[in-house]
Formats: sequence, C-alpha cells, structure tokens
Amino acid sequence: MNERAWGVYIHVPFCKQKCFYCDFPSYAGKERYEEAYVKALIREIRTEGAKYVETWGPPATIYIGGGTPSVLPNELIDMLLENIETTFLLQRAMVYEAPLIEGGGPLAAGGVSEVRPAVIQNTNVEGTEFTVECNPGTVDESKLVLMKHHGVNRISFGVQTFHDSLLKRIGRIHTADDARTAIRMARAVGFQNLSLDLIYGLPGETLEMLQSDIDEALALAPDHISIYGLQLEEGTAFWKQHEMGKLDLPDDATTEAMYDLMTTALPAHGYERYEISNFAKPGYESRHNLGYWQDKPYLGLGAAAHSYLGGIRYENTKDIAAYIDVIEHGALPRTQEEPATRAIQMEEFAFLALRTAIGIDKAAFERRFGTPLFTVYADAIKRMKKKGLLEETETHVHLTAQGMKYGNWVFEAFLLS
Repeated sequence: MNERAWGVYIHVPFCKQKCFYCDFPSYAGKERYEEAYVKALIREIRTEGAKYVETWGPPATIYIGGGTPSVLPNELIDMLLENIETTFLLQRAMVYEAPLIEGGGPLAAGGVSEVRPAVIQNTNVEGTEFTVECNPGTVDESKLVLMKHHGVNRISFGVQTFHDSLLKRIGRIHTADDARTAIRMARAVGFQNLSLDLIYGLPGETLEMLQSDIDEALALAPDHISIYGLQLEEGTAFWKQHEMGKLDLPDDATTEAMYDLMTTALPAHGYERYEISNFAKPGYESRHNLGYWQDKPYLGLGAAAHSYLGGIRYENTKDIAAYIDVIEHGALPRTQEEPATRAIQMEEFAFLALRTAIGIDKAAFERRFGTPLFTVYADAIKRMKKKGLLEETETHVHLTAQGMKYGNWVFEAFLLS
C-alpha cells in the first residue's frame, strides 16, 4: 500500500446545542465528560494510531469532526492536538519573529490568549492535510492560533446560511456576523485553506435567500464550498416537525431551482465541482473526503467513529461514557461490522466513486475485484448512458451533469442484489 494513501478521522461528539436537522452522533449538555473523553481519545490515538503509523507511515489526511470540535476549551484542544502531532509524525517548521508571549514560550501557562498570530509561519512539511471542523460561534483568535500552532492547515466552517432568521430556525448557535468574523479571523491567523458549508432547501428559504447566501460566500473567498440539500433524517427535530405538518419546506420546483442556481453560480466563479455536493478552487479539493470516495483505508478514533481497514469496516461504540470506560480498561471500543458480501463491496465502490466528477476508475475496479467493470455492470452502464446520465472515457465511467442531479437513479441501477 502507498504509505501516504490512508486517512485518520477523529470524532469529538460534543455540541452546545443539537441542530434540528442533525442525525450525527453528537450530544449537547455533556460538558462534564469533555476532559475524561479527551484523555481516553488520546490513549486510543497513541495506541491504535501509532500502530498504523508504524505499518503505513504518516497518514495522508487527518480530519477532526463532530459534533463541534471547536467547542472544547483551549487546554483540551492543546492536549489533543499535541498528541496527534506526536503520534502521526507531523513535522512543523515554526518561525517566530518575536516571542509569542511576553517573557515565555509559545504556549506559556495561561498565555494562549496573548499569542500574536501575525508572527507565526507554520508549515506542515510532511504534506498531511489536517482539517478541523469549527462552528463560527465557538472560535476566537486564540483557538485558531492554537490550531495553527499544532499543524492544522485546513479549517471547515459550518456556516449553513448567512440569514439569521434561518440560522435560528434550524437550531444553529451562531449568527451571520459570527461566520463572517470567524472566516476573516482565520485568514488573519494565516490559514490558507478554508472551507465553508451551506445548506439549501431550509424551512422558509426562498431562491433569493440562497442567491444572497452564495453571494456572501463568494465575497469571503473560501477555497472550498460544500453545499447540501436539506435531508430529513428520522429521529431529528425536523423529522418530528415534518410528521406533525409543521415544517414549511420549499416546494419541489423551488428546491430544483436552488440546485440549478448553485451548480451554475459556483463554477462560474472558479469553484470546480469535483463531487456531487462539493466545489473547490483548483488544488483545494478535500483530500480526506476524496479518500472515502476512492476506496482508501482510514482509521476512525473516538466514540462513534468508523474505520475502513483491509477492506473491513469497523464502528466504535457511540455512547460517550461507555467509550471512556472501555478505553480506561485497556480494551478497544471497536467492533467489526457485519462483513459485506462481494456484491455489496462492488456496489459501495461504484456508489462512492460515482459521487465524484472523475467517476469509477475502470482499472482500479479490476484491481480491487479481479474482474472488469463491464463484466459486472455492462447493462447498467448502457441503460444510464442511453438516458444521458452516464458518460464513458477510456479509463473512467462518470455521471453527466444530469446524472449528478438525478444520482439516485444511477445508484439504483448499480444495485446488484
């Protein structure tokens, strides 16, 4: 295996408030577990992480998600990131024009808030893409400087919308001004790779509001934009409201117009669509997410984290207290998921690859399964090409623009069961 071809996902399950649309394993009101959780997470990082580094070398990507990783206090972020650096052999070149803290080193006790970001030059010389998800309402300059100091080189801000009325309606804790300030602050600290998330199809949203959100996002000039259509997930607050008929969602025609707007506006401003919901300036695609879509192995650390190792999927226990207890007793919180059949593995390979603009690599499919793609999917490919949803090159099969829009039809055609 290419020693740079694996990733690490680290889960921080804490939030200040659960968003009304969110079905991720995240929890509000669990602050009492934060310190014990971070210490348990560090123990898992230092045991499991070190084992895979010894075998494969440093990871190509590290991604800290949640939940809201930026909700943690600075001292816990400092502790966590320092252990990530050490375990995954991240090398940093630090240059200080002056002491970061008067009379002390860069992280003198109690002095994090006094760090002067303008004097930091940080280079992750190993080339690892190191992302942290942040809620704009939970970051300040000191927290961003701390992340930069520890080698984080990519920040993903969950903005969702720049309309305060919509932010309140979906349960977000930040305001539009918080988002603008956080993004500008991250640039001032020195981050050169920033991503922001938007959601369209929100309750009460109009096409004009989405146009305004896109305009605001473009004005802030992030390097990467993820924009998702709202999905109603069972068990969420929005699901319950929808069941009671209390969710005023845009109609289908408006939602389709929103889709058309974002798929036209972002490429027109230099953001290439490299995946169904993701747009980036050239060279700023999320390498971590591309690893998921390209069948690369990844190690998941933390409660509810998933791993994909040696073609086998694993899941860590979701319960925070149970996770801490298992780690403290020196055991692994990881259990193997039910082994996938060969047919399911082929389906997953195809579905994930088809999400990307480049599509399914024919040679990679044959290497993985020992049989040509067309031996398995000739009929599906022919049917979807005839409908104008798939195109084929000498090396790949990929979705057309219409295929991106109606991807579920294509994915259904690639089911083998």
